Amino acid sequence: MGSFAHGKSSSTTIFLVCISVFTALDHLCTLHIRVAAKSNVYIVYMGQKPHDNEELLVKAHHGVLASVLGSQEGSVDSLVYSYKYGFSGFAAKLTMAQAQMISELPSVVEVIPNRLHKMQTTRSWDYLQLSPRFPNSLLRKSRMGSGAIIGVLDTGIWPESEVFCDEGLGPVPSRWKGICESGELFSPAKACSRKLIGARYFVKGLEAAYGHPLNNSEFQDYWSPRDRSGHGTHVSSVASGFFVPNVSYHGLAVGTVRGGAPHSRIAMYKVCWQVNGGVCADIDILKAIDQAIYDGVDVLSLSLGPSFPSYSDVDMRNGIAIGAFHAVAKGIVVVGAAGNSGPAAYSVSNIEPWLLTVAASSVDCSFLVAITLGNNWTTMGQGMFSGKLTKFHNLVYPEVSDLDDERACESLSLNDTWAAGNVVLCFASDDYNDDTHNTSSSVKKVGGLGLIVAKNPTKAVEPFINNFPCVQISLDIGMQILNYIRSTRNPQVKIGASTTRVGQPLSTTVAYFSSRGPNSVAPAILKPDIAAPGVAILAAVPPSDPKDRNSYAFISGTSMATPHVSAIVALLKTLHSHWSPAAIKSAIVTTAWSSDPYGAVIFAEGQPMMSARPFDFGGGIVNPNKAVDPGLVYDMGMADYIQYFCAKGYNNSAISGITKRSISCPKRRPSILDINVPSITIPSLTHPVSLTRTVTNVGAINSSYKAAIEAPPGITIAVKPRILKFNHKMKSISFTVTISSNHRVTTGYCFGSLTWLDGVHSVRIPVSVRTNI
Repeated sequence: MGSFAHGKSSSTTIFLVCISVFTALDHLCTLHIRVAAKSNVYIVYMGQKPHDNEELLVKAHHGVLASVLGSQEGSVDSLVYSYKYGFSGFAAKLTMAQAQMISELPSVVEVIPNRLHKMQTTRSWDYLQLSPRFPNSLLRKSRMGSGAIIGVLDTGIWPESEVFCDEGLGPVPSRWKGICESGELFSPAKACSRKLIGARYFVKGLEAAYGHPLNNSEFQDYWSPRDRSGHGTHVSSVASGFFVPNVSYHGLAVGTVRGGAPHSRIAMYKVCWQVNGGVCADIDILKAIDQAIYDGVDVLSLSLGPSFPSYSDVDMRNGIAIGAFHAVAKGIVVVGAAGNSGPAAYSVSNIEPWLLTVAASSVDCSFLVAITLGNNWTTMGQGMFSGKLTKFHNLVYPEVSDLDDERACESLSLNDTWAAGNVVLCFASDDYNDDTHNTSSSVKKVGGLGLIVAKNPTKAVEPFINNFPCVQISLDIGMQILNYIRSTRNPQVKIGASTTRVGQPLSTTVAYFSSRGPNSVAPAILKPDIAAPGVAILAAVPPSDPKDRNSYAFISGTSMATPHVSAIVALLKTLHSHWSPAAIKSAIVTTAWSSDPYGAVIFAEGQPMMSARPFDFGGGIVNPNKAVDPGLVYDMGMADYIQYFCAKGYNNSAISGITKRSISCPKRRPSILDINVPSITIPSLTHPVSLTRTVTNVGAINSSYKAAIEAPPGITIAVKPRILKFNHKMKSISFTVTISSNHRVTTGYCFGSLTWLDGVHSVRIPVSVRTNI
C-alpha cells in the first residue's frame, strides 16, 4: 500500500493486520481487501502541533479540506476525525485525486490510506514477587498504584465485574480530563466509577473503511465501550483489577484474582470491534491515542500491533508507532505486545525504540493430569478440565497402512466414528500450530471419551470444551503409550482430573508463540525489550449471561503479558513521576531476571527448546521490585530519537514533519550503534567498532560503579572508563565500548552482557554480536 508524500502515488488497498486474539494459537496474518473509491478514508498527517489552540487547529484542518473540496460544507461532510492533542492532522473521506492534491500542500507531511488491524490468575503477580504481603515490595511502596491512570486501547470493558469495583479509592485525580461516553447497554452513571474513570469508543474509521454504517448482521458488538469479546476486559483486569478472593476456573487455580496496580485507575478506549473476527482501524487507533494524551493517562497499554514486514519509523502507514511517538514525547509510557508469531526469528512487532515491547513467558503454575495405562504404568500430562475417567476405557490410535500418510491430530474429523466409546491417542504434525480444540471437539462429537495429544512440550495449555478430558503429553511419552497400544491385545487407559501445581520444580519458559527478534527494521535496536507472564493467565471476562456480574477465563498471548508491564509502569510512575518513558524502560530492562525468580535457567520454547536469549526475552523476565531502584538509567529524549532517525537515513523533511523541528542531519550519518538504548546489538561486525552509551545516576548521589563484562564467545569487549564515579555535579557519564571479533568465519549471533556494579545495584544490559567476514 502506498502513501502520498511529496508527490508519491497511492493504491486503495487496505491491510488487515492480525495479532494476539484471545488465544496464543492466533498468529499475525495479513489480508488484502479492495475498497471502492467512494469509501476511501485517508489520514492527513501534519506532524507536531504548531501551537496548543485546539479550536484553531480544527479550523486549519477544515481549511485544508475546503481548499481542495471547494467549500466549507464539503469539508464538514468529509472530515472523520481531527487529531489535535498529541499532534496535528485529520482523517477524511477523499478520492484518490483529492488525497494527492492535499499531499502536495506545504503544511502536510504525508497522506496515507486507512488500515485495519486485528488484536492480539493471578499467580503471575506472586511469581513476580509483587505481593502486598511484603512491606518493602513495589506494590506497597507505590500504594498499589494509587493516582496512576492506565489507558487501554482494546475491545472495551465489562464494568460490572467485581475486579473493577472502586472500594477504598479516593477521588478521581483532579488532572483527569476524560469522560465516559454513553452507548448501548452502557450508562456512564452506572458503568463508570472511581476505578473506571474514562470510557470512550471509536468506530468512525471502521465504518468509513467499509463505506457504510455497520448493521447488526455483520456487527456482533455493542455500540458503546462495553466489551463483547472479552479481550479488553481481560487485559484491563490484569493491569488494574481489584482483589477478588476465591476465584477459580472450574476448581483450577483457586486463589485471589487481582491486577498488578489494584489502586490505579482505568481509562478504556475501545478501538477494536467484532467484525470479521475483530478489527481495529488505524484512524480510530490514532484518534484514541490523541484523545488519551489530552485526557491525561500515565501509561498506554496496547495489546495490538502491526504485521510483518513493518513499515519504516517515519512512515504514517505505521500509525501505531507514529501515535506512540507523540505520546512518548508528552511523557506517556507506551507498552506494546511483541506479537504471537513465534518462535520464528524477525517476527517481533512494535519494534520502535520509544516503545516498551513485551514478550510472553510462563509462570510457576501447571495443570497436571495423571494417565494410567492398563499395565498400571502411570505418567503425567497437562490439561485443563474438571472431568475425569474414573474407570479404564479402550485406548486407540488411528493406524494406517504403509501406503497412506500418518493420521495427525489435525486430520481427525466427524468421519472418524471408530473413536466412539474410546480414548484416542494422536500426534500433532505441527507442534506449535496444532488445532487441539477442533480435534477434541470432533472426537467428542463422534462419541469419544477422551483425547491424548503428543507434541513437543509447551506451557501454553488451554481449557477444553465442556471439560472434555484432553491431555497434552511430550513426544517421547507419546511413543511409550503408542508402543503399549501396539503390543497389547486390549489396551486400556484411565485419565484423572486436572490438578494445580504451583512453585518449584516448574521451570520458566518464553512461550513458543511469543514473537522473536531480531528487529526487522532496525536490527541494531534490540526487540523485544522484556518478558512478562503471558501463559494461562486467569482474569475477568464478560459473562456468557449478561445478567451475571462475574466470569473468569484463562487466556494466553503477548496480549496478556503487555498489561503486566503496563501495571508495573503505573507503579513506577507513582514513585518516579519525573522519570521519562526511556528512563522507566531502562529501569525495567536493566534490572530484569536473566534466570527465573528461583535462580533456574529460563528456556525458550521452540524446535528444539534452548536457553533463552535476548531475542527471546530482551533483558529478561521483568523484576518489579528491583526496577524501583535501578541505580543507573540509560535515558533518552527528543534529541536521541532525532539521532535515531538520522542514523536510519530518513530524509530531513520526513523527520522535520514528525518532530515539527527544523532538522538537518549531519552529512556523516550518525551510527545507530550509539543510540542510547539499554542494550548493545551489532548485526554485522566486520571490524572492531567503538560505540558510546550514557548512564544517569538515579541512586545515591555519591556512588561508584565498576564494569563487569561477560563477553559473547569469540568476542572481545573493552570498556572505557571501567569505573564511573558520580557526585552532586556529575550526574551523567558517557563511556565507550570497543568490540572486536576473534572469529575467522561468519557466525550467527553470540550473546553476553555488560553490567555496572556498585555493591548494591546490578545494572545489566544484554550484548548481541554477529561476526560477518
